[in-house]
Amino acid sequence: MTTVIMIVLAVILLVVSIIKSRSRSKQAVQIAKKMFLGTIVEVAGVMAIVGLVLALLPPEIIKDILGGGSTILSTIYGALIGTLTIMPAFIAFPLTKSLYVSGAHLVSLAAFLTTLTMVGFATFPIEVRHFGKKFAIVRNSISFAMALIIAFFMGLLL
Repeated sequence: MTTVIMIVLAVILLVVSIIKSRSRSKQAVQIAKKMFLGTIVEVAGVMAIVGLVLALLPPEIIKDILGGGSTILSTIYGALIGTLTIMPAFIAFPLTKSLYVSGAHLVSLAAFLTTLTMVGFATFPIEVRHFGKKFAIVRNSISFAMALIIAFFMGLLL
């Protein structure tokens, strides 16, 4: 239902934009089309890879790594996987649901999602270049620790 509301809202705002300035709206739509076509291949590729990995990894392995007997160990594994992985959130959320259905702990999935969005191992060199090594190390360390704390509290809440 939320998707339908967002689509209707986007159409209404596009109509308002066209009424206000037809040429600027046309230019904006062309830019959006170019961006969409540029990213759709990447999105489809990531979705295919996620699907392939889930198809090749039996649920038992996922359950052993992210849902094994030790919640603490599976949470650390989830945090490490999230730290090393780079993917957009709209791919990560359905993946997380699939992992949950396969037997992963909610706490380890919370650690996975929070480190995925907060810790930038893959982007670390760029961060060092722009903000400095000390800042990048401190920010990523604090983010990793906070991700574990968030996962712990999610475990208490859920």
